Amino acid sequence: MDKKLEPLFTPWKIGNCEIKNRIVLTSMGGTDLFGWMEKNHFDKDGAKFIMNVAKNNCGLVLPGCQPVYNPMLGQWLENNKKMYKDLAAWMPEFHKTGAKLFVQLTAGFGRSFTVSSMMEMLYNTPVLNVLSKPFMNLDKITASASPSPNRWSDRLPSREITQKEIERFVESFAKCSKMLKDAGVDGVEVHAVHEGYLLDQFTLKYVNKRTDKYGGSLENRYRFATDIVKAIKKECGNDFPVSLRYSVVSKTKGMRQGALPGEDFVEVGRDMAESEQAVKLLQDAGYDMLNCDNGTYDAWYWCHPPVYMPENCNLADVEHIKQFCDIPVVCAGRLDPRVAAQSIAAGKLDGAGFARPFLADQEWVTKLMNEKEEDIRPCILCHNGCFNMCHYKGVPNDQELSDSLHLARCAVNAETMQWKKHKIVKAKVPKTVHIVGGGIGGMEAARVLKLRGHNPVIHEKSDILGGTFIPASAESYKGKLRELLEWYRLQMTKMNIEVHLNDEIKDLSSFGGSPVIIATGSVPRILKRVPGHEKMVEACEYLNKTKPVGETVAVIGGGLTGSEIAYELALQGKKPIIIEMKDDLVSQKGVCLANSSYLREWFALNKVPVFLETTLKEVRDGSIICIGKDDKEIEISCDSVISCAGYIPAPLTEGSKNVYLVSDCLSIGNLRSVIWRAYEVAMKI
Repeated sequence: MDKKLEPLFTPWKIGNCEIKNRIVLTSMGGTDLFGWMEKNHFDKDGAKFIMNVAKNNCGLVLPGCQPVYNPMLGQWLENNKKMYKDLAAWMPEFHKTGAKLFVQLTAGFGRSFTVSSMMEMLYNTPVLNVLSKPFMNLDKITASASPSPNRWSDRLPSREITQKEIERFVESFAKCSKMLKDAGVDGVEVHAVHEGYLLDQFTLKYVNKRTDKYGGSLENRYRFATDIVKAIKKECGNDFPVSLRYSVVSKTKGMRQGALPGEDFVEVGRDMAESEQAVKLLQDAGYDMLNCDNGTYDAWYWCHPPVYMPENCNLADVEHIKQFCDIPVVCAGRLDPRVAAQSIAAGKLDGAGFARPFLADQEWVTKLMNEKEEDIRPCILCHNGCFNMCHYKGVPNDQELSDSLHLARCAVNAETMQWKKHKIVKAKVPKTVHIVGGGIGGMEAARVLKLRGHNPVIHEKSDILGGTFIPASAESYKGKLRELLEWYRLQMTKMNIEVHLNDEIKDLSSFGGSPVIIATGSVPRILKRVPGHEKMVEACEYLNKTKPVGETVAVIGGGLTGSEIAYELALQGKKPIIIEMKDDLVSQKGVCLANSSYLREWFALNKVPVFLETTLKEVRDGSIICIGKDDKEIEISCDSVISCAGYIPAPLTEGSKNVYLVSDCLSIGNLRSVIWRAYEVAMKI
């Protein structure tokens, strides 16, 4: 093992509970042991994920947050006795790994509850509102510290939760904790004075306007959280460890307004001065650990950092707050293991929290220990598979129902939390399978085919593997994407997969009757109806550095591709101008609000000109002509124009009985759709 990593693998204690190393799996919705947004039960898929992580040298494992009051069907978590018995029967096998298990219990979401268009309809249609309450009581689920707007929707506001309801939550936390203790669980984590969830909404002055014992003073605003730990300790004893998920600083300017890294702003939530007092109050109430990051749902990119956020974005604040308490402190959020190890060695941190990396590769800690870091499949911070709650103007959460009900899947690992659907089954009759195209889709298909016992052969027309993922990963901040590309290339080498570079296939006749996978990708959509379109630089031409651009650059298209290019241009010191036909930037399904809100707010803060509801009419030398939302012509001066108008599938041939299409040559999607489709096709052959 690299000596710099050794501090991560030293023992520590939470209360009287000894943990074998400092690696902590922090909770993610969807990895729950008692089910997620469904009838409570002992969840075998969640248990499999948790066991995989524990077997691979994680010290402390926290499954996904478990609502003590389930939003679906209104179940109280203590009522299903059988699932606790099932958990008790499973725990001895878990403990054989040497890991410890804390189950995270949540009071819920309050104004942060993710609202869909269907929920808006249920809430605002009187008959449906009444009929839906037995299985989804939105009035109860979204209740907050005080009346307030929902993070996602203007059509489903939060009412004030009553003291009686608060007391019922406290009671349930205590009962569930005792049942978990009796089942052999090592501790619980209270969720959360963190991320702007319900308990946090009580602590935050911009949400909590109460005048009773739960509002006003710092002690009152934190009373809900302190009442919970006192009740748990009374029921379970002082030796039963209780952690708290905690946001050190809210990084929030107002309702639906986050504060970006380095921004000068007035904090409306918890600032550092309050946090220094709060951690002592929480410690004295009985909490044995603080599991920390920053942010709220209004500043969601701190809690769920996209690739645009700096590495170790929360570490300095967590290290600071450790000075004001005497209990262990864990940090999470784009954390680099070596940086975390250095902090632990210096006594500035007690544990290192990781979440999404475990979705991409449950074995990553073992590989880290065994000096096989090149084999770690990296998380690319995309949220496409695990947490793709998408929000843009006029739409609360644009998300497939299957995604809402099945969180914690992974864009880069098709198997995670989908083991029944995506699993390697050996081929009965090994075959040679030709793959036309060596992008991510082609390489994923080859990898799965090889694992099944087939002989895949990749034919790539260029001199390097990667396809359109090469430009897609080219921006300066996309190091994690480049790591994924290198991981795929390495797998091709290590698995001895036959690769033919500079091998353009124009017809399939030479393959005889062998199965063929077409992974030839797509071609750019050319705006041929726009006079002067030939003056534009296509997005991939810019990203591949085959065509230079000037200082002031008009970016045509404000979807994810165009917004990311504009962000990169600005980081380079150039002056991007975004032209978008829709009424919001990144107005597309599959892009998490944590990602899209960062870009929108970054452009606003840095005064990047954005023209919404605007259409390109003509490209001239030194300017473009557009039609604005008032139907008037606008002339915008610029040195260059980059076209981000989307892509069109470009299959070499149509699919047939023995020919399979994957990647963007089938339909335009994102990395998740490319990898999952390639996996599924490779399993069919």
